[in-house]
Amino acid sequence: MKHKLVIVYGCALALLLFVMRWLEIRLLIMSHAQDIYFGIIAVIFTALGIWIALKVATPKKEVVVVEKTVYVKHTNDFVRNKEALASLNLSPRETEVLELLATGLSNAEIAGKLFLSLNTVKTHTSKLYEKLEVKRRTQAVEKARQMGIIA
Repeated sequence: MKHKLVIVYGCALALLLFVMRWLEIRLLIMSHAQDIYFGIIAVIFTALGIWIALKVATPKKEVVVVEKTVYVKHTNDFVRNKEALASLNLSPRETEVLELLATGLSNAEIAGKLFLSLNTVKTHTSKLYEKLEVKRRTQAVEKARQMGIIA
């Protein structure tokens, strides 16, 4: 019986301490409610910003590269389109440079084959791009093939 009173007082004291702590936390929340709301809104907008950034940054279309072997028949009966040559006003040297571009040679290799300086080859290629209205050597070769200037 003696210890029963101590246990009852201990439980009452623990309950009173729990109520006081709960009231203290509640008072703390009430006094800093604005800060807590701002924090919650900041977390929500941060998560929303990360979600939007991930949606915008990911590519919408997946690029699939398919490689195919293309067989081209080389015929020896190629006839150069004289009208296209005349309309473009290509010089014989520019035509030679264009043919060597089509074989995949670099400017330095073309200069070595034609016994020209590298700057002369660069000048010829820039004139070719200008006359063919292209920006790259692959475009120049493709356009020249379509026009029948090179095989």
